[in-house]
Amino acid sequence: MSQRRSDNGLRLATSLLEASSTQDREVLNEEAFERMIAIERKRTERSRKSFLLMLLDAGSNRGSEKTRKALESIVPVLLTSTRETDVIGWYKDRSTIGVVFTELLVDDKNAILSAILTRVSDTLRGNLTFEQFDQVSISFHFFPDDWDHDSSGRPSDPALYPDLFSRDKGRRSLLGVKRVMDIAGSMLALMAFAPVLLTAALMIKLTSKGPVFFKQLRVGQHGRCFTFLKLRSMRVDNDPSVHKEYVTKLIAGKAERQASGDDSEGIYKLTNDLRVTRVGRFLRRTSLDELPQFLNVLKGDMSLVGPRPAIPYEVAAYETWHRRRVLEVKPGITGLWQVNGRGRVRFDEMVRLDLLYARAWSPWLDINILARTPAAVLKGAGAC
Repeated sequence: MSQRRSDNGLRLATSLLEASSTQDREVLNEEAFERMIAIERKRTERSRKSFLLMLLDAGSNRGSEKTRKALESIVPVLLTSTRETDVIGWYKDRSTIGVVFTELLVDDKNAILSAILTRVSDTLRGNLTFEQFDQVSISFHFFPDDWDHDSSGRPSDPALYPDLFSRDKGRRSLLGVKRVMDIAGSMLALMAFAPVLLTAALMIKLTSKGPVFFKQLRVGQHGRCFTFLKLRSMRVDNDPSVHKEYVTKLIAGKAERQASGDDSEGIYKLTNDLRVTRVGRFLRRTSLDELPQFLNVLKGDMSLVGPRPAIPYEVAAYETWHRRRVLEVKPGITGLWQVNGRGRVRFDEMVRLDLLYARAWSPWLDINILARTPAAVLKGAGAC
């Protein structure tokens, strides 16, 4: 079986690197190449066919005249040794060249990578001087990238999302306004709710054993993980498998609405959860358990407004397109989901609301959502 996969990988690598005509082919500039990577990610989300990003990087020699000449001499080699459907461009202008091998049906990634690396290296050695070849390093990045594990680091591959980083650089001033709003708003909230927070902490201590705060690893913007804070609403040493099983079904669209006392239609959340304490039910119902998240906002892991931060095992169950909700914007305490139905909204609709927020974001949208949040909290729709 392993030999068959290796042979398949070699055949695919060979087909990917077949000589092709350079007529009507062009090397995209950095902006256009970033846009093509973003388009290929979305194409993969629909087709479920992977793509491979190959980067040829000049490393510590980038920017020198020798490096520029070496990289420019690679371009015609790539144009003649890749398929016409593959995309070639400057990943970083005059320092890193990229090739996107599109629409791959991959059975064995290691076999594909090994075969392509061998073919590319041999091709470059035959067309570059030893000094030029020695300046270049080659890296490979598959999309979808592997998110199927819990990690305290970043589960995503940042090389696959250059457009997101460029976008944030382009709106740095507006993001600065958002950060000022986050710091000022969270400080005011912590001061205003300090008596409530202290009272809630005392009630937790008096009614159940364990710490006041609940700490959990969550996935933030660009897939970075951070320690998420809430007031503890559950008994300690509880089994998370109940929640994991339910959210896995929820993400797959197979979860049923759960009965909720004042919501005749039910909600897409676990209700009557035996792990939740009596005080915890009140804290959840009133959203007071989320007050410590203002500390996450002050630290910079979260914003006042944004998608809810996901648990790593939730992200592992995501469809590829779902991942954009934890990549494109910083997670928040409130957001479009919270003011538009909360637990009454299906998971896919929640993701679409998060992506809508990411596309339409502005400080004014944040102000609008913050203004609508108190009414949503007091109404308690979709909470449990």
